[in-house]
Amino acid sequence: MSDRGSRPPRALSPLREHLRETFWFAPAMTLVVACVLWFAASAVDEQIVSYLREEQAYEEIQDLVKVAEDTKQIVVTVSSAMMTFIGVVFSISLVAVQMASGQLTPRVVRIFVRSRISKLTLSVFLATFVFSLLVLSSYESETDPRRVTSLPFVQSVLTALLVGLSLLLFIAYVSSTLRLMQIGPVLDHITRDTFRVLGRMPAGRPGGEPLPDETGRILYEGRAGVLRDVNVARLVRAARRQGVVLRLVPRLGDFVVPGTPVLAVHGGAAPGRHALRYTVSVGVERTLHQDLAFGLRQLSDIALRALSAATNDPTTAVQCLDRIVQFLAAAVRLPLGTVHHRDRSGAVRLVQEVPSWEDLVDLGFEEVRRCAADVPQVSRRLLAGIDDLLPLAGPDRRGPLDRHRTLLVQAVEHAVPDADERGFSLLPDRQGIG
Repeated sequence: MSDRGSRPPRALSPLREHLRETFWFAPAMTLVVACVLWFAASAVDEQIVSYLREEQAYEEIQDLVKVAEDTKQIVVTVSSAMMTFIGVVFSISLVAVQMASGQLTPRVVRIFVRSRISKLTLSVFLATFVFSLLVLSSYESETDPRRVTSLPFVQSVLTALLVGLSLLLFIAYVSSTLRLMQIGPVLDHITRDTFRVLGRMPAGRPGGEPLPDETGRILYEGRAGVLRDVNVARLVRAARRQGVVLRLVPRLGDFVVPGTPVLAVHGGAAPGRHALRYTVSVGVERTLHQDLAFGLRQLSDIALRALSAATNDPTTAVQCLDRIVQFLAAAVRLPLGTVHHRDRSGAVRLVQEVPSWEDLVDLGFEEVRRCAADVPQVSRRLLAGIDDLLPLAGPDRRGPLDRHRTLLVQAVEHAVPDADERGFSLLPDRQGIG
């Protein structure tokens, strides 16, 4: 096991990631912004009319009245059609998401939920609807230029701009949703998220100083669920103030239940409950904020579904192996197994178990290998991937790769009795079968 982390830890506060996992926050904030924008536009319209009345520019006011009357029908049409438009667009989108989750894996739904373009489109659509309703309330029945107090001129212009923005976002949203139904962009999205997790891991010189003796354990209190992420900065700060080292007992992605230990304390008394509030986040499913293995889990799931008898799509499995090999090639020389988070003085304050190199190799190859014995396209790609990784791996990391290669060869020899077919299946090929 190795130590990663001579630099101070990044904040890694889960709040931003938790908000991205929701679909309500951005639209709700946009509705507030729409109301504020309407109040500001309404105040500007009142100032314009007030200024023109002071200048006795009644002809200009009459022109504004005509413009407002002409745009009123447009605003009415927008307000009445926008909700129907929203319902139709997102109904079609939900069907597309359902198809993608059925063909790939249900875990790809999180891509749609976290999609910025999806949230921005819904937010602007709702903002346009609410803003147009508020603009309708600004119309007056009075048409005499001497008595008019407000005309929704600026408001009407803003409504037209929101409609134009909605149309542009609609085009972008449709394009994004169609990409969600394509295997290539989905795999690329998962891989990029996984690399971001790898990039967030602390890096530094290895160290082998032993931890102080364990002096206590902190039990988990809350609802049962999956450990999604931890607030590293808060835990490091609490451990530094108490002068102890904290060790995260479960790994990210583990299912925790109340009463089980979640933190072990080394070298002193445990920090108070108040200091440890909001440091551990448990939810109903895993996230890719800090969970290094979850990306490989998704790629493996997609490959397994592609190799099932119901789907029978080995090309998709080969594409998954492409991404698995890509990630393993990036992680092959990185310290893995145990992460040591340090405070600003360089002292270890938080110890966290992460997947080891062997864990990552098994997660990426084990299940796919078991299904690849009688699928030459996949066995050839898997052998080529292992052969590409072997020169990159040091002597201490070639063992898992050699083991999977040996087991794959044995499985193919057992499943394919014909010598010529067996030789074809065991020929490494980066494209599987071109």
